[in-house]
Parts: sequence; structure tokens; C-alpha cells
Amino acid sequence: MHGIAVALLTEDRDHLSELQRRVESTRLARAVFSNIGFPSSPTDPILRQIQDLRAEVVIVDISPDNPHSAIRAIELIQSNTLQLAIFANSTMQQPTTIVASMRAGAGEFLDDAAGTEALLEALTRFSSNRTRTRGGAGKARIFTFLSAKGGAGATTTAVNTAVALQQSHGGVVLVDFAPVGHAQLHLNLRPSFGVPDALENLHRLDASLLDGLMTPCKDGLHLLAGPQQPYPSVPTPAELARLFDLLASHYRYVVVDASGRLDATTRLLSDLSNAVLVVAQTDVVSLWSAGRIHDFLEEGTGRNRLRIVLSRYKKIPGFTDEDVEHSTRCKVLWKIPNAFQAISPSIDHGTPVVLQEGQEVSRSFRAFAAALAEASPNMEGGLDLVYAQEKPDLKKKITSRLVISPARAGQ
Repeated sequence: MHGIAVALLTEDRDHLSELQRRVESTRLARAVFSNIGFPSSPTDPILRQIQDLRAEVVIVDISPDNPHSAIRAIELIQSNTLQLAIFANSTMQQPTTIVASMRAGAGEFLDDAAGTEALLEALTRFSSNRTRTRGGAGKARIFTFLSAKGGAGATTTAVNTAVALQQSHGGVVLVDFAPVGHAQLHLNLRPSFGVPDALENLHRLDASLLDGLMTPCKDGLHLLAGPQQPYPSVPTPAELARLFDLLASHYRYVVVDASGRLDATTRLLSDLSNAVLVVAQTDVVSLWSAGRIHDFLEEGTGRNRLRIVLSRYKKIPGFTDEDVEHSTRCKVLWKIPNAFQAISPSIDHGTPVVLQEGQEVSRSFRAFAAALAEASPNMEGGLDLVYAQEKPDLKKKITSRLVISPARAGQ
């Protein structure tokens, strides 16, 4: 059964059943270990059991009357286990206990009076951060494509990038979060299931069921298709985090086509992503809209990972990258050359243009996919993606940033 594995430690036998109920009520986690009492030494068997059962989160219940043993337990867990998140649970009426638990190593402090909601929010943050950390380590990098305006080429760019990544690296899933899914048409597929089915079955979604919802494509690419009709439901942060946590566990790259979708889900997708790529053209409406998308994402962390991909690019005399960045407040990352004569038939036939040899636009998509795959992770969960005008001082050797030369961008 999929879900965040949680261990529960408390000295209150009556409170244990309530903690178990809260965990199961989140539908995002499951209790794999429960114990009355805390570990008292680094060799305590409780610590071994928690690790043997592969717990990911430990909830330490702190008694308001005697917090010292619980604080000591947090210190022991922090010092003697690896990659375990620690949540302290107690009343918010004792600031000294809150500070002591956080200093001991707790990453979250749960208000016991808040019930399931506080736990759900903390688990959602944990799941979101874990997904980004996996991506930053080179696994399950998540790339979300947005469209600056209708027809800008977001779906075309997402599909061809996914195909190129699959050919060069493997382990790619294309997730269609557009209001109406078009990715299947670009790949000439007829999916039976998709994103709506995954969201409706999150309570029982595991690796086997997720695989059954996928539509296999050529070269091993998987498609989690978009809705056939406009889909009114908006997933909660917990639901979206759970879906992407599972995707991140089973794929190397997750390519999301959000197209023109701009709602709370778009913000959540952006927060979960390592790079948010706004596909625009060099016209007034497209660039104006890209600037508005930047404003829309200001509330989340996705804005720090926002980059512009110029589609159908043709050099305009007197119009520079600086002009694009000034109007959009986003850095230019890539330029897909104008190749309407090649791309339009490829869409009609359901054969991505990146599969065609000898096309300049095909080489550009393959180089773009390589740039995303090879970029270095940064401390914020994003990627160091910079363009030519930010090239480093050649006298200094800089290896932590990906620099795209003008020649590569035009290829």
C-alpha cells in the first residue's frame, strides 16, 4: 500500500489511538509502527524497529506536564537515524517546549488541538520537499510547461522534450494537466485512462494501479493522459503531492504539460517542479501574457524556477533577449527555431518532429532536453539554468552552472 510511512511514539496510551486515527484520516500516510514509550539510548531497539519498518516520518507526542523525555527522544532520533523527518506533537501553549523540540531536531511542530488538518499540512510539505529533493539529486526531475497564450506551442514543446528525454535517458512520463488533453493527439494515442482517474483513485493508488493508468508510447515513454472533456475538479495540495510523490518514485523525469491552465493547480505544479518553462513567441501579446504568468506565480516558490522558451523563433533586428526579459521579468532559456512547415504535419500525423532526422528543429529539441537533464541542481530545489548573456568569466572555472551558448541555442 502506498503512502508516507509514519512511526508514532507517545507515553499516553489513550492518546495513541487518536494519533493513529489522525494519520489514517489524512489518506496521505499510514502508521507502520506505534509504541508506548520513547527510546532511551542510541542502542534502544525502538530505533532499530523504526528503521527496519522503513518509516519516513516519526511523530513524537510531547506531554505538556513532562516534556523532557520526549525532547530527549527527538535528540536520539535525530542523532542516530538517517533521512527521518521528525514531527513534534503537543499544545501550542508552551513556547519553551516548542523551541526545545525544534532545537532537538523536530522539523515540524503540530498543534494537538488542530487535529488532522495540521498533520495533513505538515505531511504535504514533507512530500513536496521530498519530491523536489529527489529531483535535485538527479532523479525524478520535474519540468512543467506553461503556455503564454493559446497556440504558443507549449504542448508541442512538452511532447518533443519528453520524447527526446526518453530516447537519451529513459524513464520518462508525460503528464497532461491541460484543461483538455491534447498530448495524446501529438502522439497518435487513444488512452483509456488518465489524470482524472489517478486523482479519483488516490486512496488506493499504488505502483501497479498507476502503471495500469498509463498509455505506453514508442520508445518506452509513458503518458498519463489529460481529460477528454473539461475536468472541473481541482486537486488539493495533499492529493497533488501524493500523486507526484508516486510519480517521482517510479520515473527519472516527469514532464508536465499544463498548457494554458492558470489556477491553484498550476501554482502547486510549479512549486513541485524543478523548472517551470513558459513557452512564448516574440509578439506583444505572448510576451505580455508571460509577464502576467510571472505575476501569477509570485505567491509560490515556482517563480524562482521560471524560464522563457521562445517558440517559432526568428531573429528580429533590434529586438534582443534583454527586451524579452524586461517585458516578462523572466530569463530566456532556449529558442526553438521557426519550423512550421515541419511541425504542423508532424502534429497532424501524430509523429513528434524530434523523431525526424536532419531537421534543425529536431536538433534543437534534443539539445534542449539534454540541457534540462544535465543542469546542476541548486539549494532551492531548482536547476541552474542560465543563458548566454550570463556566461561566466572565462578566467574562472565554474562547473556549477549550465551555460547555453548561442550556437547551441540555434541548433
